[in-house]
Amino acid sequence: MTMCDYFSATDDQAAIAVVERSGGPAEAGHDVVFLKNIDPVVAVAQLEAILTDCSYEEASRRPRSGQLLSSPESDTSLVFCLSDTLAEALAAAAPADLARAAESWSMTAELQHCQVDALAALGVLEALVSLAQRAGATGLRLYCQWSL
Repeated sequence: MTMCDYFSATDDQAAIAVVERSGGPAEAGHDVVFLKNIDPVVAVAQLEAILTDCSYEEASRRPRSGQLLSSPESDTSLVFCLSDTLAEALAAAAPADLARAAESWSMTAELQHCQVDALAALGVLEALVSLAQRAGATGLRLYCQWSL
């Protein structure tokens, strides 16, 4: 099972620094949402496509979408960017939009493979929305530390 700690940081260097800390982003003092199996590349680009009403291909090609920041040679932990478009869409999402997005997102192969239903997807979305709103209010960007 993979752990995916979604967090906010001031910049890419601050985000990359969490790989070198034994406690990850929380130990480094970052605002963190702890999730399991919500991959920061495919699943998050699918979420972005749903929230911004575009294709997966378009969402996955946006600047910073799923961009690996840390060394690909790391065997324990990687840090990825989330796109600014996704952060803005999450921060601006209305509760009714979240329920619709959670339903659609839960139908993707990645979430079905991890047995994430619409209710669980809604919980994930609500946590990510809160993180994005806090980050946006303080000028921070969103990242994910992926680890085994």
